[in-house]
Amino acid sequence: MILFILKRIGYAAPVALGVSLVCFLLVHLAPGDPLSAILPVDATAEMQAQMRAAYGFDKPLPVQYGLWLWKILHGDLGTSIATGRPVLSEVGRAVGNSLILASVATLIGFTFGTFFGFVAGYARDSWLDRAASAIAVFGVSVPHYWLGIVLVIVFSATLGWLPPTGAGPQGSGNWVPDLEHLRYILLPAITMSVIPMGVISRTVRALVGDILHQDFVQALRAKGLSEFGVFRHVVKNAAPTAIAIMGLQLGYLLGGSILIETVFAWPGTGFLLNAAIFQRDLPLLQGTILVLAMFFVTLNLLVDVVQTALDPRIERA
Repeated sequence: MILFILKRIGYAAPVALGVSLVCFLLVHLAPGDPLSAILPVDATAEMQAQMRAAYGFDKPLPVQYGLWLWKILHGDLGTSIATGRPVLSEVGRAVGNSLILASVATLIGFTFGTFFGFVAGYARDSWLDRAASAIAVFGVSVPHYWLGIVLVIVFSATLGWLPPTGAGPQGSGNWVPDLEHLRYILLPAITMSVIPMGVISRTVRALVGDILHQDFVQALRAKGLSEFGVFRHVVKNAAPTAIAIMGLQLGYLLGGSILIETVFAWPGTGFLLNAAIFQRDLPLLQGTILVLAMFFVTLNLLVDVVQTALDPRIERA
C-alpha cells in the first residue's frame, strides 16, 4: 500500500507542474493591463515602468514563470494589486469559507443522493424508481444560480425565514459553527447540493441495480441471510465508487462555486475570483486558481488511495 501511495504521488507531481504552467499562461494571455486598476489615468511612462518592475511584469514570460514558481515553492503567492495584501492570506481565508460551504453541500447531496439511489435501485421500474430518478434528473439539469435566486425570493424576500446573503451577521467574513451562522449557510449549501445529489443518486441507482443481480447476492439469499444482511453487503460493494464520486463532487463544488457565491455574496474563492477577474488582479487570480487546482489534484490523490483501501479488488500495482 505504501508503494502504491508513493507511485500515485509521483504521478501527481507532473500534473501539478503542468497545472501551474497552464494557470500562469492563461492568466497572462488574457487581454488588458493588470496595472490599469491601480495606476492613475495621467500616470507617466516612468511611473508605469516602476510599477511594472515592482510586480515583475517587465521580464520575459519564461523568467516571470520561473520566479513565480520559485516563490510558490517557498510559500509566497505574491501581493494583491488591488488591496496590497499578501495573496496567501486572502486566498487562505476564502478557501476556508468555500471548503466549509462545499463540505456542507456535499454532505447534503451525498446523504439525499444515496437515499434516493438506494430507493430507486431496490424498487426498479416502480413509481418510487421513477420519482427518485426524476428528482435526480432535476438536480443535474436545473441551473444552480437560478435555483439560488428562486430560494432567496421564496425563503428570504417572501417568507423572511433565512438571510439572503453573507456568511454571518453584520457582514461577517468568516463563518463559525453556531446557530446564528448556520442560518446563513443553509440557502447556498442547499443550492449547491442539488448537482452532487443528482449525480450520486444516478450512480448509486446503477450500482445497486447491478449488485442486486450478481450471483453472490442470490447465494446470500439462498443461504437464508436476512434482507438487512444482504443490504450490508450491497452497501460494502457500492461504497468505494460512491465515495470516489463524492470526493470528485467536493472538488467540483470548491472550484466551480463562483456563481453561487456571487448570488449569495459568500466570501469564498468564487467570490474572490469574480472580484479578481473584474479588477484584473493577476497575482490574486493566479494564486486563487492555483490553490484550487492543487486542492483538486490532492483530492483526486486522496480519493484514489481511499478507494483502493476500501476495495481490495482494485489493482495496486
